[in-house]
Amino acid sequence: MRQLYFAGGVFAVVLAAIGAVLPIMPTVPFLLVAVYCFARSNPKWEKKILDHPHWGPQVRDWNERRAISRPAKLMAIGAMAVGAVFTYMTLGEPWYYISIAILVIAGSWITTRNE
Repeated sequence: MRQLYFAGGVFAVVLAAIGAVLPIMPTVPFLLVAVYCFARSNPKWEKKILDHPHWGPQVRDWNERRAISRPAKLMAIGAMAVGAVFTYMTLGEPWYYISIAILVIAGSWITTRNE
């Protein structure tokens, strides 16, 4: 079972790395999955994520207080808005309605989290 958790953690870190570069894909949710998996398979790697100077505080805030900082909220909602505009410009109707729905639903959820 430890190997499955470790593989899931590595996969989540790869997705988080992609998300760090692409504005449409998130980073921290994948790091949260990675921390969960590494806590059950490789505590040393869990500690590396939690101690990371940029991503660690966001992951710790969520794990400890279920909180998202205001700058992180603005970045997440801004990235989703850029994604919706990009979808509108490239795919058009009806596809951009999906992006708008994601923006409204996920943006509302993100906005209501603790800071």
